[in-house]
Amino acid sequence: MLPFLFRRFRSLETKVHELNYLFWECTQRCNLSCRHCGSDCFTSAKDQDMPLEDFLKALDTIPNPGHSEKQPASGYQQPESFNQKSGRGKAGSQRFNTRRLTVVLTGGEPLLRPDIDRIGKEIHRRGHYWSMVSNGFFYTEEMHRRLMAAGMNALTISLDGIGEVHNWMRGNPKSYDNAIRAISIAAKERRLDFDVVTCVNKRNLPQLEEIYSTLLSLGVKRWRIFTIIPIGRATQEPDLHLSNQEMVQLMDFIAAKRSKPKHSPTPANIHNTNIPANDAKTGDNGSGRPAYMEVTFSCEGYLGKYEEKVRPVRFFCHAGVNIASVLIDGSICACPNIDRDVFSQGNIYRDNLYEVWENKFQVFRNRNWAKKGTCSRCPQFKNCLGGGMHNWHASPDSNTINDHSSPQSTLKISELKNPLSCHYRRTGN
Repeated sequence: MLPFLFRRFRSLETKVHELNYLFWECTQRCNLSCRHCGSDCFTSAKDQDMPLEDFLKALDTIPNPGHSEKQPASGYQQPESFNQKSGRGKAGSQRFNTRRLTVVLTGGEPLLRPDIDRIGKEIHRRGHYWSMVSNGFFYTEEMHRRLMAAGMNALTISLDGIGEVHNWMRGNPKSYDNAIRAISIAAKERRLDFDVVTCVNKRNLPQLEEIYSTLLSLGVKRWRIFTIIPIGRATQEPDLHLSNQEMVQLMDFIAAKRSKPKHSPTPANIHNTNIPANDAKTGDNGSGRPAYMEVTFSCEGYLGKYEEKVRPVRFFCHAGVNIASVLIDGSICACPNIDRDVFSQGNIYRDNLYEVWENKFQVFRNRNWAKKGTCSRCPQFKNCLGGGMHNWHASPDSNTINDHSSPQSTLKISELKNPLSCHYRRTGN
């Protein structure tokens, strides 16, 4: 798509701001100790798991015309200001979603929740899709059957290298074998929209070809690739961060894989390349395994000359435009790896989730505030808008902390000076 046409599409999409994906940080407990963890999760988290009932009450504020029950099980009723005929809420700017909402369970490790089956069933019963992001350690055949029976639609498993490289990244000597087991189970499930994600770093960059071959042999149809920004534990790990030359090497690798014959991805998931795309076209070599695999770079930032060479659509950060999240303490934000202390918009324990979505999130939908520092004079700002929102993090002494537990708190972004990474410059543009 030509850049000016895509900017027009982006403007219209932002104006409508249809909520398509809702991340739920259902736990901050994790069985692993990953070097790149942006949430800095541990086995025993400081925040207790959010009760399912609390999340469902927030979820039930979102209009869902396809749901057959007259009243949600949580007991929530739409406010009188909600017009059932027009599908417009109090804000008067949003109709019923044209696409079914997908709830994405994340953490921490979601499989540590003993009520994971019930979570899925309750979301499914409300007429929503649901998916999960997992390290795969506990993903067995039995767990797979349980989750499919609970209506799981999509699954993402992480693989961050071959053998000891993955184990080094994840901090557990059994992590690689368990991840491979999980991937092999999920890849065989035809009812499941499944993909694998890899966070590329200095240690696994030389293994990309081997990772590609391994995933293809297991029957994986889609592979998403990320780089790592310096937040959480990753700030203390120099081996996690690619040099500019290595970044270009990564782009060239992805572009080469995407140019393979018969590659014809369906951009059904134009909304976010961080979410598995439904109904992607894949070939079959007669063995039941794909003859090729779609390789996609995530929506981290604008890539200039690599746009549309490494992903099916041009860069568009959908955080706060089509994506929201409910965090472990009830905070309402966009993608979970965004600076929650700066950008949280409310809290489900005091606010109506859907009204917050309709009436707030302006900092995500009008990015003029990001035209500062290195972005202030950049001629590509109209295409980039400052990059992915996860690239804007406050330093510990920046005084930009937003006490989102307090009703009197206000959003403060004035002291954010520069994004953590400029993908346009890093990829040789």
